[in-house]
Amino acid sequence: MMLHIPGVLSRQAVADIRAVLRDAQWTDGRHTTGAQAAGQKRNYQLPVLAPEAQGLADTVRAALLAHPLFQSAALPHTVLTPRFNAYEGGGHFGNHVDGAIQADPVTGAKVRTDISATVFLSDPEDYDGGELVVEDTYGAHEVKLPAGDAILYPATSVHRVEPVSRGIRLAAFTWTQSLVADGQRRQMLFDLDMTIVRLRGREADSDEVVALTSHYHNLIRQWAQV
Repeated sequence: MMLHIPGVLSRQAVADIRAVLRDAQWTDGRHTTGAQAAGQKRNYQLPVLAPEAQGLADTVRAALLAHPLFQSAALPHTVLTPRFNAYEGGGHFGNHVDGAIQADPVTGAKVRTDISATVFLSDPEDYDGGELVVEDTYGAHEVKLPAGDAILYPATSVHRVEPVSRGIRLAAFTWTQSLVADGQRRQMLFDLDMTIVRLRGREADSDEVVALTSHYHNLIRQWAQV
């Protein structure tokens, strides 16, 4: 499932993050990935142990966890410490797949990467190129969102970032281990939850809405891994 989540970060939060990143000491992104992906990668990343990195990461993670669409779609167990990257001057990241197990750069805890998330920090008009392209059985999907918006997509997907030919593309990215490992089950739970939300808007807590809510939570009890 790919899901656009609007307004994860407010415009002020985006401006504050960008102000910090403007003076940050970036490093070559190839130093932060495996040998196969490094050959496809040309970007910059903020070192995860840089003095400013933890505060920015906490802001992004808290914003994701506070958003009801993220909670419903991801059913998060653990969200890795977010990281930050920059693309400019032809920077790109060719086709690759994210590692299945990753260690949190701060805590060291190992996490199964079920869901990838990118939070855009530059508006589309700020740069040319730089589309995130995610491939699945239905083809290739290009994503280029307003600053503050996020895209969720399966970490199993082959994906890439197209070359940036003008301006700079800033983003935060992270991975989530879900309480429900199976992507198809997460999709069904998300669809059911969104149906319940719409019905509650029309019928409040009718007997039918309560029954569906009970069904939803019982499925989570059956499928969740805690």
